[in-house]
Amino acid sequence: MVCQINTHAAYLDPILIRHRPSDLLQILILAQDHYGYIHSDAIDHISAALKLPRSKIEGVAGFYSFLHLQPPGAYRVLFSDNITDRMSGSVALMESMCSQLWVEPGKLSEDNLLSIDTTSCTGMCDQGPAMLVNGLAINRLTQDRANAICELIREQVPVSAWPAVFFSIEDNIQRRDILLDSHFQSGSSLAALLLRGTDETLQQIKASLLRGRGGAGFSSGAKWELCRQAAGDARFVVCNADEGEPGTFKDRVLLNNFADMVFEGMTLCARIIGAKKGFLYLRGEYRYLLNHLQAVLQRRRQQGLLGNDILGHADFNFDIDIHLGAGAYICGEESALIESLEGKRGTPRNRPPFPVTHGYLNMPTVVNNVETFAAASLIALNGGAWYAGIGTGASSGTKILSVSGDCDCPGIYEYPYGVTVAQVLDDCGARDTQAVQISGPSGVCIAPDEFGRRIAFEDIPTAGSFMVFDKTRDMFEVARNFVHFFKHESCGFCTPCRVGTSLLSNMMDKLANGYGSPYDFAEIEKLNALLQSTSHCGLGHSACNPVLETIAKFRPAYDTRLAHKDFVPSFDLDRALSQARQMTGRNDTGAHLERSQD
Repeated sequence: MVCQINTHAAYLDPILIRHRPSDLLQILILAQDHYGYIHSDAIDHISAALKLPRSKIEGVAGFYSFLHLQPPGAYRVLFSDNITDRMSGSVALMESMCSQLWVEPGKLSEDNLLSIDTTSCTGMCDQGPAMLVNGLAINRLTQDRANAICELIREQVPVSAWPAVFFSIEDNIQRRDILLDSHFQSGSSLAALLLRGTDETLQQIKASLLRGRGGAGFSSGAKWELCRQAAGDARFVVCNADEGEPGTFKDRVLLNNFADMVFEGMTLCARIIGAKKGFLYLRGEYRYLLNHLQAVLQRRRQQGLLGNDILGHADFNFDIDIHLGAGAYICGEESALIESLEGKRGTPRNRPPFPVTHGYLNMPTVVNNVETFAAASLIALNGGAWYAGIGTGASSGTKILSVSGDCDCPGIYEYPYGVTVAQVLDDCGARDTQAVQISGPSGVCIAPDEFGRRIAFEDIPTAGSFMVFDKTRDMFEVARNFVHFFKHESCGFCTPCRVGTSLLSNMMDKLANGYGSPYDFAEIEKLNALLQSTSHCGLGHSACNPVLETIAKFRPAYDTRLAHKDFVPSFDLDRALSQARQMTGRNDTGAHLERSQD
């Protein structure tokens, strides 16, 4: 044991020396990188070094789906379970791989070599089916590619030696506007800021009418000003790159191609509010971007655009760290993200107070998403009036949409605010469209008679997800997939959401299994009222949205599931005994309860 502990000390101590207890999540990610999982002895060592209770460390590790307290196998395969991946054939591919490798879904293989399971949306919806292998994304899965992967795993070829083409990720930029076609030069916005002055640059941000691109649409200028005026010994800038909403992948493309613009927007904000430190919170599914982003940050330091004395100004000091997420959709909510940044479970905070006054380490903090900071760079360069002149009166500038599903050209589309849904469908090559889900499961599902509606804060606000479903799709199954997503991603903090999402999932499964009745619709309505009035955060508030939207607009998809006029229980004892019949090899009349009663 002494030798084992010394081994842990040799690896962990250099990490622990440069990290604080608030960096616990990052420490656990690094520990798992080394051991393959979070080793029990490593937890003891971290506990002693950081003076944290073991229970807290295990509690944090248990919250994030990408962290493991037990070995998950040398190969951890996670199929994206988003509805668009399912539409592309992910279920059959997963079944095929499980069969070929003799492993049950969700379990470790008998030889401890691998595990195969599902995960929520990987942000690769425009090029699915997709999966993660040891945290690395593999897209455009086909049966041939799945077979090749099975062979690589059987031969125990290290993932680092797999064909590079497997890990090729395309940007799929289909339509560019002022942001994606900006040809931005590093440092240009900072030079404009220093020339114009801090106060005047803030006025330009306010005059631009820029609103947060995460979906809520709060005024960016007002947020920055409130943070600037708040009392506190330090201030922080946080970029939310945890776009976990199914169907959203625009931040992935922005960080891959426009990282300078994003980091420059963060630096502008820092100068305006008086921050010295910033964080980019990068979702775990985008870990493949980490080295690229670190290289951009290092280059900016060498260019005098980050660090001390930025562009030769002795009072302009600011730097950025990247913090990785570890598979928790709820961390896209700004207060949950801050909790995660502080090394805690990503549980949303009660608000007020808001992050602008009590954010990271209880200090004033600006949290904006990737697209918002990129837009701020353009505003500093070109002025607020220029930006406010684009889009609509209540929605200035452009919006980047992540288009996926049943269309010829999925990918990234940038439009001035005010574009109609019909225009987007025409541009992406959608035909016979039955429905469009905008802003992910928590957003709105619109039918063809609504395709004249506009993408704008005054009509359909969105974080960017735009999923297309043609007339061959079963909208009940679409809603059912979304409901299972909410159940899986509930943080478990509050009872209404934790239990309510599970009950809702069970109700949808009951309808799918042929036990539905009008009674179940009434129960869903009651559950929605309960979740909206008592849930701790927006996840619970919106969990019933996909069901209620599709019931209202695609009722026939539900009516076919109403096999009974009156209530019937969802539990079927005969169905529950099917596994026992399989194990005993019996399927005769006497092995069935209902038949034997006849």
